[in-house]
Formats: sequence, structure tokens, C-alpha cells
Amino acid sequence: MSESWIVGINPVEGALSNDAERVREVLVENGQRNARVLELAERAKKLDIPVRHRPRDELDRLAGEARHQGVAARYEAAPAAHESDLARLLERDGGDSLVLVLDGVTDPHNLGACLRSAAAAKVTAVIVPKDRAVGLTPVARRASAGGADRVPLIAVTNLARTLRELKDAGVWITGLAGDTDTTIYGIDFKGPVALVLGSEGEGIRRLTRELCDFVAKIPMPGAMESLNVSVATGVVLFEALRQRSAKL
Repeated sequence: MSESWIVGINPVEGALSNDAERVREVLVENGQRNARVLELAERAKKLDIPVRHRPRDELDRLAGEARHQGVAARYEAAPAAHESDLARLLERDGGDSLVLVLDGVTDPHNLGACLRSAAAAKVTAVIVPKDRAVGLTPVARRASAGGADRVPLIAVTNLARTLRELKDAGVWITGLAGDTDTTIYGIDFKGPVALVLGSEGEGIRRLTRELCDFVAKIPMPGAMESLNVSVATGVVLFEALRQRSAKL
């Protein structure tokens, strides 16, 4: 187990609602009058979680770049997933496996938003490279609105090798890019599938693209060339879910 700080009203509320047994203490800013913050403090007390009042600068230090809104929680996270866990996760979900691969996402807000969508879509795992990509920072955790604790996030040493392992396991891989005629609505996302999205500026890397079975785009009739990676993640994940529900 590793401990970290969750900051902000919604993330703390999510932790108390879904993982209260992992919350070790709640800090509330001195003089706080926000009704939602005070409600969280009362809920924590009823759960026998210590509530302590602290000066604003202490919460500022804990939050770093994130906005704490006057409340923070010390949280004992579940053990992080490892590369060796991937085979077990794929076996668990079988033909319903849905994997999200983020190739070099560097903005923590985008990573958090992708994790939020992944948790909502109940993906099997989210895979990211260890290098040239953001990790699970406090900002990313806050942006995930609790999603970071509901979906396995696996940081891999060699993304190309992991993609080959997915293919060997029978997972069909689709990468998203704008320079193709095929749209996501022309791809069959039923069965074990991995969806690959690239960094905010460069998209998926050449070798990553070469390892994809299919490359597709999100059609956009408007005068925009691309979507934010977190928005694109939500679009393609829920297209996959739409197709899967239609087969039932």
C-alpha cells in the first residue's frame, strides 16, 4: 500500500463514498464555511475517520498545483498494477476485455480525465509508457474524480513489446489518427479490443501505429482538425460500449 493525498471536494467525497476504509484522515482548512466541506467533515466523523483543522498554507503544500477547495484526505491507495498483472486481467475479462493505451500523454489533467472515462466504461486496464508520459500525480488523481482508484493503471517499460503481447493474447488493436479514411464507426469493437490514443501534440508514435491492426479517426464535420485526447478517449470508448451492447 502507498499513501497519498486526495484534494478537492469531489475527489474527497468520492473517496468517502466508495473507499472510506482507505481514508486515514481528513484535513479541513481553518475557518472553512463551505457547506459541502463541512458535510464531508461530518461524514468522515461518522465513519470514525479523524478530522483535523489546518491552516490554508498547509493544504496548499499538500495540494501542489491542484485546487484543494479547503479539504484534503490522506488516502491509502491499493497496490499499483504491474506489467505482470496484464495477462491475469485479460483472462478475467476474456472476450469482454477493453484496454485503453495512452501513448505519451503528458498533461496530468488529460490523464485524469481519461482515467475517469475509462472507469465509467469499466475498461480492463489503462496502459501508459513509463517514459515520456505523465504519471499519477495529485493533479491527475483529482481530475480523475475517483477513476484512478477504480481502473488498473499499468506503466510499462516497453510499449511496443506490450502491444505485441496484447496481439498474442488475441486482442485486436485500433489506433486513433486523423490521416485515415476509416472512421471508428467502421471498426468492429466487439470482442477483446485495445484502443490506442496518442499524445496531445504528436498523436501515436510511428512504431505504435505500425503495431495497430487498424487505424481509424473520429469524423468531424466542423472546422477542427482534432479533439483533446481526453475527449477523444470518451468518444471512442463509448462507441465500443454501444457496439457491445447492441450485440446483446
